[in-house]
Amino acid sequence: MDSSLKIFVFGVIIAFAVAYLIMPLVSRLAFHIGAVDQPDARKVHDRPMPRLGGLGIFVAFVLAILVTMDIDRSLTGILLGGSLIFLVGVLDDVYDLSPWTKLAAQIIGALIAVYFGVRVQVMTNPFDGMLQLGAMSIPLTILWIIGVTNAVNLIDGLDGLAAGVCVIAAITVGIVAWQGQQTAVAFACMLLAAAISGFLPHNFHPARIFMGDSGSMFLGFVLSCLSISGLAKGATLISLFVPVLILGIPVFDTLFAIVRRVNNQAPIFSPDKAHLHHRLMDMGLSHQGSVLAIYAISAMLGGAAVIMTNVTSPKAIMILGLVMVLMVIGASRIGIVSGKTTKASGSKAGGVRREA
Repeated sequence: MDSSLKIFVFGVIIAFAVAYLIMPLVSRLAFHIGAVDQPDARKVHDRPMPRLGGLGIFVAFVLAILVTMDIDRSLTGILLGGSLIFLVGVLDDVYDLSPWTKLAAQIIGALIAVYFGVRVQVMTNPFDGMLQLGAMSIPLTILWIIGVTNAVNLIDGLDGLAAGVCVIAAITVGIVAWQGQQTAVAFACMLLAAAISGFLPHNFHPARIFMGDSGSMFLGFVLSCLSISGLAKGATLISLFVPVLILGIPVFDTLFAIVRRVNNQAPIFSPDKAHLHHRLMDMGLSHQGSVLAIYAISAMLGGAAVIMTNVTSPKAIMILGLVMVLMVIGASRIGIVSGKTTKASGSKAGGVRREA
């Protein structure tokens, strides 16, 4: 076996094993420090649940990175910024920080990543040559990082949902990065997927631990940065849409939520029960069925993204257009855009852990 392949396999085993084995200790620590999600009328669980699972993912991922990879400038920025986001997430899991405090931390984390070279700098002008983003590269990169960080946090509404979607996204980013000769990014993506996979058996319904904001914000931050480092640095217009498709579930669900709340004259940050997972359960799917259906949609979006990177630009644009149309039609039909219930059978499916 090639030495690089041995290191890869070793890193994946470390990431998975550490995350899986450390989770019972993390659960006890969560109860000790008060990082606990208490039951109430709108939640599925009927007992206090630890919500510090992100600690296990963070430790497993960072340890695997330090043991198996040469850390370049870009990866340094991702680890430093991600560590800040994780620590703020821990504080939020314990003390329930204000949204503005979390946003400020996300901006600082994004600035750290940008300072170390994580940014989109050029893209193809579809009419003539190259388009240099210049000073606009910094705000656009920060907006992407913050957007994805919060989008992943918003879909963390069912047991195993955010974790599974992030596994699929990390693997897909890794595949596309590998095809583009971005081997370091591909390796980091697979280590992240392995760390999340070690957590997932503890989190799939019925969950024994939640990832909390420490997990969802950390995963969103790292995935957004890796997608920029591995995919969006390419000088093609289509390359900018590939990470959007790969992270399609959290990105589109968040966009539809904003449109829905604006149309309903509700505050953009107000919680509601019209996200994709809510609607699937309203249609009669079980907790596990809703999660598996979203896994399937996420995998299909990831597959479309991979195909787009392997065909000519006109074909890639056609695929992108078809996916966008199907997403809008599907979202409208099941009520994600309007916020109006289609066929309610939510009493059979149960509730969700929390509103997002």
